[in-house]
Amino acid sequence: MTDSVIEKWLLEASLLDLQSAMENGELNSEKLVQWYLDRIERYDRLLNSILELNPDALELARELDRERLTAGSRGPLHGIPVLLKDNIGTADRMHTSAGSIALANWHAERDSGVAARLRAAGAVFLGKTNMTEWANFMSSTMWAGYSSRGGLVLNPHGPGELFVGGSSSGSAAAVAAHLAAAAVGTETSGSIISPASQNNIVGLKPTVGLVSRSGIIPISITQDTAGPMTRTVTDAAVMLGVIAGSDERDAMTASADVRKHADYTVFLRRDGLRGARIGIPRYYYGKLETHRLAVAEAAIEVLRKEGAILEDPVELPCERTEWDANVMRYEFKKGLNDYLAGLGEDQPVRSLKELIAYNEANAERALRYGQDVLLWAEETSGTLTEPEYLASKALNREMARAQGIDYAIDAHRLDALLILGDEDLNDVAARAGYPSITVPGGYAEEGLLDPGGYNTKGPQGMTFIGKAYSEPTLLRLAYAFEQATRHRRSPILKPSDEK
Repeated sequence: MTDSVIEKWLLEASLLDLQSAMENGELNSEKLVQWYLDRIERYDRLLNSILELNPDALELARELDRERLTAGSRGPLHGIPVLLKDNIGTADRMHTSAGSIALANWHAERDSGVAARLRAAGAVFLGKTNMTEWANFMSSTMWAGYSSRGGLVLNPHGPGELFVGGSSSGSAAAVAAHLAAAAVGTETSGSIISPASQNNIVGLKPTVGLVSRSGIIPISITQDTAGPMTRTVTDAAVMLGVIAGSDERDAMTASADVRKHADYTVFLRRDGLRGARIGIPRYYYGKLETHRLAVAEAAIEVLRKEGAILEDPVELPCERTEWDANVMRYEFKKGLNDYLAGLGEDQPVRSLKELIAYNEANAERALRYGQDVLLWAEETSGTLTEPEYLASKALNREMARAQGIDYAIDAHRLDALLILGDEDLNDVAARAGYPSITVPGGYAEEGLLDPGGYNTKGPQGMTFIGKAYSEPTLLRLAYAFEQATRHRRSPILKPSDEK
């Protein structure tokens, strides 16, 4: 094949395609890693999606190539270059900083649970992705995709014009721009789904407790999870099969080995929408701008043509609930203090209080957008005993689950609910700890470019939401929709040295 043919093939090759090519001797991990490194050098100075590269990536690839020849493949991720969000700990020469200059020199002493599973599966850690600092729990005015350590991530479909989404901004932008075969993001409420939708890729937020959070810089004990960010639903299924499972360092995952599936690709069916019962919660469509609503309505029509049975509208008792952010506020201080206390003595911050002081002392670099959310969290005791916290936690469980997603799905015998992007129902799913998957859903060819929120012009994702541990069903539905529509487009990129 000519270089141009190889380039075109690599741009669209799935994880399974890449693995097959390496098994057949048509490709090896070293060449694949070098190809991605060259693309990063060529394009990412404009996008700013990658915070740092792994200096050992090529050597790791060579070692895995040798292992393939002598012992065989470890599985579908053997030798595959993967990017990790900068709050996911890796015990190597890369840093783990959550985008903060306060942790710019911190090296995790142990792999996070997710990193350990990926490493054991033979993935090559290509680098760490930029992100909204502290996973967007630092400032109420911070721009999505901005960190003091890395600057601002740009959306490859419209650098400087289209909203990039957050907080897994770098992971989404890098995958969309073909700077890695796949990436891992994290979500507390919308941080995988939003940037995946905005950047025209697939984002899967698993059930809380299916994937380990150990070694990940936290926000919320009850809502945090890591999840795949990929170009296709098939790749998301492959990634989930690797990262799901129990971890003794994360009590929430105690039943994950029982709940998980070793191979989620077996659930992917081209006719997966036929006979599926999908609810349309119209309350959450009410605020959609005209051009975004048109995308959603077109997607609903696709479901109908593909044989889905639609319940339209579906009402949820929780729709007009006045939600608050107290669960995240209280759990953030407790979780972050526990994490920072485990840092080495040579690190400049060992608590939220010390982080705030560090930022104040380095305000010119650290506080471009202030830190009002950090200050708000510091006002709490850090013990998770306040009545306000306990009441909000109980409200989340009751309204998001029993009076929310569980109610709608059980009452109407649904497989899933469907919304556009990360509209407010995705926050309900996050409060419930329930899974969601977004898949490229179309383009708004006209509309406004809203710099402070969602793109009303450009890529739009459609998001399927289900009950706890319904990942097989969500993947089936998303795959069938993806195959019926094929809305994903690769961005047209300019090299970094071109204006």
